[in-house]
Amino acid sequence: MNKVPEDFLAVLNSRSQDIFKRLVERYLETGMPVGSRDLSRMLSVGLSPASVRNVMADLEDLGLIAAPHTSAGRAPTQEGLRFFVDAMLEVGRVDERERQAIEKQIQGPAREGKVEDVLTEATQLLSGLSHGAGVVIAHKSDLVLRHIEFVRLDSSSAMAVLVGQDGSVENRIVQLPPGLTSSALTKAGNYLAHLATGKTLGEAKIALQNQRAEQLAELDDLTRKLVETGMAQLSDTGQTTPTVIVRGRANLLNDAMESEELGRMRQLFDELESKDGLIELLGDAENAQGVKIFIGSENKLFSLSGSSVILSPYKDANERVVGVLGVIGPTRLNYARIVPVVDYTANVISAMLARKGGGDRKA
Repeated sequence: MNKVPEDFLAVLNSRSQDIFKRLVERYLETGMPVGSRDLSRMLSVGLSPASVRNVMADLEDLGLIAAPHTSAGRAPTQEGLRFFVDAMLEVGRVDERERQAIEKQIQGPAREGKVEDVLTEATQLLSGLSHGAGVVIAHKSDLVLRHIEFVRLDSSSAMAVLVGQDGSVENRIVQLPPGLTSSALTKAGNYLAHLATGKTLGEAKIALQNQRAEQLAELDDLTRKLVETGMAQLSDTGQTTPTVIVRGRANLLNDAMESEELGRMRQLFDELESKDGLIELLGDAENAQGVKIFIGSENKLFSLSGSSVILSPYKDANERVVGVLGVIGPTRLNYARIVPVVDYTANVISAMLARKGGGDRKA
């Protein structure tokens, strides 16, 4: 096969572009290879099947289309799909009914204050709208604290109970300085609770570093040591592996799949659960301007399953990208419809987090 040109538009005349575009659109609609006779009927300019076959032969030489198995028709290759998506895809608008459905399904959990519930609803929603699998890959959110207290476990350790303003609770183990009394443990907890309320752990750590020496001097040596080392331990034990939510796996499996295809798809699910490769994928999508589309082997996480994934980043109240959401499906996804749906859903999530973030900081 010839080397794929960097810009197919420069080597394809308008007739070749039209035939290629019709072929891809038909394939995405039906999932079946498209023959020259069908294409000749679809073209606005009358061309015989023989003339269409000549153009298809040129497209095949360029690596844009290929004949799957023994079919007489042709289907787009991965390179062909990438060219179509980048140069020819006509993205539609999300219709008003779908906009209202997206907003309604997200606003319910948002009112109850749990971000993970909102993200779960978003994945379920995207799965239903796309007939694929909805996915969210998110950084572990920074907990905005409402309260901290220490519960002694033994002479050398205590459990720090972190209560977030969204009602979530996290428990973490901290090591205690030798000889620390119960009253000193309570005093350290009260000091940190006063310092950290309304802040994330990272912000509380900075606030502690900015405390005047005379304020810390009010504490005895062991209490001050626990305050300083405890905050360092708590702020440094954040989870770096992203949170993953996937809904609609069954949409990617069907009885007609060959055992090899089923095996590849199950491996994809295993890799999603184990989070292998997700940090890299999250970084790729974060750096994108808007929606990012990975087709087949363009991302190693999806290369074995031959899937496509459409992802869009969403942001928090500080305009910081905190995760991506989207759809996993076969390479013949309806890109024109799903791309704007994913983009709009990400915007709705970002707006919700902006409102929530503002409310949290005022609480």
